[in-house]
Amino acid sequence: MATYVMGDIHGEYDKFMELLEKIDLKDTDTLYLIGDVIDRGPHPVKVLLKLMEMPNAIPILGNHELMALQCMKYLMKEITDQNIEELDSEAINDLLIWQGNGSMTTTDEFRRLDRERQQEVYDYLRDFLVYEELEVNGQKYLLVHAGLGNFSPEKEMEDYSLMELVWDRADFEEQYFDDVYVVSGHTPTQLIEENPKPGYIYRANNHIAIDCGSCFKGGRLAAICLDTGEEFYSSENDGSE
Repeated sequence: MATYVMGDIHGEYDKFMELLEKIDLKDTDTLYLIGDVIDRGPHPVKVLLKLMEMPNAIPILGNHELMALQCMKYLMKEITDQNIEELDSEAINDLLIWQGNGSMTTTDEFRRLDRERQQEVYDYLRDFLVYEELEVNGQKYLLVHAGLGNFSPEKEMEDYSLMELVWDRADFEEQYFDDVYVVSGHTPTQLIEENPKPGYIYRANNHIAIDCGSCFKGGRLAAICLDTGEEFYSSENDGSE
């Protein structure tokens, strides 16, 4: 009965399946997904449909899921003159921001689903956790997609806004807590300047950063077992997709 946390999948279905095999995930194990399951990579909705079949997979909201939730309701409407007219400037802006952040593969796959299946996927996204606090072998962990924006040691978790949890990047030079390890994604470890092994899991100051750039050339999908600290990696992205 082990607890695993996996980094930002970003539609890399084949790497997701490869890593599941390496982990040898059992029905009694728990797998947390740290956000950004969708967008950029070739098969984001295929990943979602697989997760929907896995009762021991617990997804956490990322900024890409938040953008999707803001836009998918428009994709589920019929294209009529009236519906187009009802798109206000805020809705159009939301769609443009999502498109600029790699939504094309998600919208393409989503549109191929029938309306009932689209609603199931949308409802599944709505149930993503915002963060998770847990304890494994006596060690406390906070699982959150991005970081703790505007961090203060006096601030309660429920006082953080969605933007602070799914968009604001972690400050890896600051130790947020003395007794809690923060496990996050969002910032590819290739972009952490002080990381001696770019593209691999980074640990410092009670941070564990596990977004290893799965959708970028030279990146990989990563996971960590909280019970043992063991790290798992998919094969490297060769940029061919």
